[in-house]
Amino acid sequence: MPLTDTRLRALKPKDKPYKVTDERGLYVEVTPTGSKLWRFRYRIGGAQKKLCIGSYPDISLKQARDAAYEARRAVASGGDPAFEKRKRKIRAEFLSAQTFEAVAREYIEQMMVQNGRADGTIVKANYFLDKLAPAIGNRPINEIEPFEVLAPLKRLEATGKHETAKKCRSFAGRVFRYGVATTRCKSDPTSMLKGALVTPRATHYAAILEPTELGGLLRAIDDFTGYMVTKLALQIAPHVFVRPGELRHAEWHEIDLVDGVWKIPAGKMKARRAHAVPLSKQVRSYLTDLAEMLGREGYVFPSARSSKRPMSENTLNAAFRRMGYSKEEVTAHGLRATASTFLNESGLWNPDAIERALAHGDSNVVRGIYHRGKHWDERVRMAQWWSDYLDELRTGGKVIVGKFAKG
Repeated sequence: MPLTDTRLRALKPKDKPYKVTDERGLYVEVTPTGSKLWRFRYRIGGAQKKLCIGSYPDISLKQARDAAYEARRAVASGGDPAFEKRKRKIRAEFLSAQTFEAVAREYIEQMMVQNGRADGTIVKANYFLDKLAPAIGNRPINEIEPFEVLAPLKRLEATGKHETAKKCRSFAGRVFRYGVATTRCKSDPTSMLKGALVTPRATHYAAILEPTELGGLLRAIDDFTGYMVTKLALQIAPHVFVRPGELRHAEWHEIDLVDGVWKIPAGKMKARRAHAVPLSKQVRSYLTDLAEMLGREGYVFPSARSSKRPMSENTLNAAFRRMGYSKEEVTAHGLRATASTFLNESGLWNPDAIERALAHGDSNVVRGIYHRGKHWDERVRMAQWWSDYLDELRTGGKVIVGKFAKG
């Protein structure tokens, strides 16, 4: 006889569990504690199996019958409802442990650290995670909705940190896409946030673009009285066109003072493409001084605190501030703009060679790392000309006549 709610409510516990059938494999099991548990019995390949549906009255009679009906359909289609339920439970438990922070830290380790991304890039990734973690760090990554990500981004915007908010959104998107690729979530909720943030106004690194001012800067560097490694880094930086992070992470095994070439591996370059830098006689002289001071192992510009770490990313800019230059006048990164402007204004060099010297055009990895690549001979001559010209400016000699922008 099929069960009714009246019969179900009247069932009393006994010393041992007992079953009361409903219909077509559905029954309720009454435990000695009085619990009434819905079960569905079925067969697959001659083997009897059991699906646990839930307890009464949390699961009503109608809901239990609906669940049994769906289970029968699954069996008829060749499925195993109990096995599928176990899989769903395991996956739910797995996903509940896959928080945004856990997946983000795995992403940083697997996709950034082990892929040789630059130390500065990894530091920034951890910084972005720290900004997002209070809001979504402990949330299962597959449950996070767009508004949850937007909230901390808007808080950053409210403090005027528009660029940080934009980069945090970009970092979160990479983490979610990694989560999709590794089956921890189904989509990237940040894709719906495009246009939700204020677009930061483009800013340029401060750079000296007037010859006499550049000569003054070079003389100020020569008069710098701080840490000698910092002074030599300041003296070399205007000559080599590289980004500050690439300079401070230079290692001696990358530098050939005999052939006059510095080969920077792809992992240290912004574009992830290997790059070669021709070294003028002036730069080789500075590097020889450094080698005599520190030896030729490890970092060329080590931290003052530990030879096992490069100098910090703020060292050069802090030195400029000590010398009396504001951040609106000079930055370490702006030295690239200085070199680019002067070299283009000279009219002596192929613009493509200048772009390649700035690592804007190393589209071919092999050409980028080996000095036999395109424009190399011109870049060697240009590097020496530029160093000679800087020496002229330092001593107050001739200057390039060009249409220089005012700094």
